[in-house]
Amino acid sequence: MIINLYVIIIMAFNQQDTECMALALKLSKLGRGSVGANPMVGCVITRDNKIIAQDYHRQYGGGHAEVNALDQINHNADNCDVYITLEPCSHRGKTPPCVNALINANVSKVFVATLDSNPEVSGSGVRLLRDNGIEVEIGLLENAALELNRGFFKRMKTGLPFVTSKIAMSLDGRVAMKNGQSKWITSNESRNDVQKLRSQNQAILTGSGTILNDNPMLTVRNQELNSNPLRVVIDSNNQITDESLNIFSNDSETLILNESNTKILENGKLDLESALITIGSLGINNLLLEAGSGLNGAMIEAGLIDEFVIYTAPIILGSDAQPMMQIPLKEMSEKISLKIIELSQVADDIKIRAVPL
Repeated sequence: MIINLYVIIIMAFNQQDTECMALALKLSKLGRGSVGANPMVGCVITRDNKIIAQDYHRQYGGGHAEVNALDQINHNADNCDVYITLEPCSHRGKTPPCVNALINANVSKVFVATLDSNPEVSGSGVRLLRDNGIEVEIGLLENAALELNRGFFKRMKTGLPFVTSKIAMSLDGRVAMKNGQSKWITSNESRNDVQKLRSQNQAILTGSGTILNDNPMLTVRNQELNSNPLRVVIDSNNQITDESLNIFSNDSETLILNESNTKILENGKLDLESALITIGSLGINNLLLEAGSGLNGAMIEAGLIDEFVIYTAPIILGSDAQPMMQIPLKEMSEKISLKIIELSQVADDIKIRAVPL
């Protein structure tokens, strides 16, 4: 029975279905950096096995992917199949429900890559389509759709953004000299790659130590990437008071988290989970952590890092340099295991993507 069911599921999606959904996913990525708290969504419409419309959610507050695509055919979708990377919304936000537009356009069949985890949708969009006689298939290229909007899905379920920790280190696992000097460990090519990484996140988080030692801008310097992430600083000791610091430049907005707006633990440190909830409440789906060994260590100990992107340079900084993380582990049994999901080379550096197990 299990084998037969598996065959039925696989056969439900033919090559053209897969190609159309793949195109919708490719389109959806064009909305990265401009859709704000909303998910990235793409839509493709076919009639008689030919693509007649395609579009994506372009900007926060603007038309959603389905409506943008329907506009191209004057909302006349008789005998049309529609491929959408996310379940169409069934509630009114800044725009009317997309599910109503699909129903009114008289579409025949809708392929949905994955359901929306937003409690205001969460299956109701598919249900309304089926209640109005529209055939719906769910799950085509679902894993790719889940990966695309992983930050949105996590925030909908937990209130927390998806946290990626970016680390630049030497071959012996050091991130700065004893005096805090860290410019530059990795190559210029790796630093350019980090600009792309920053542009894929809505906020950049760091600690007060990094601000005081390095005085970074924490902006996307490549103007072609068209992104200005929110800059967030964990400042447990209220040290960030000098408004001439680069963190307060006009390039982007800055949020300082301290005892005035975040819960304090008994040890005098900020409650990091509470800090992330505050960030998530601002509609931040994806957060890039660019911090020193102290904050990185505290974040991993609290189980708040979802992914690491580690740039490793072929240099040795020695035993007096600062380690990648300050975690006082005593026994081998306390080790923190990671799974490497991608390994590539950037100039002379090695780029590692890994997730905690």
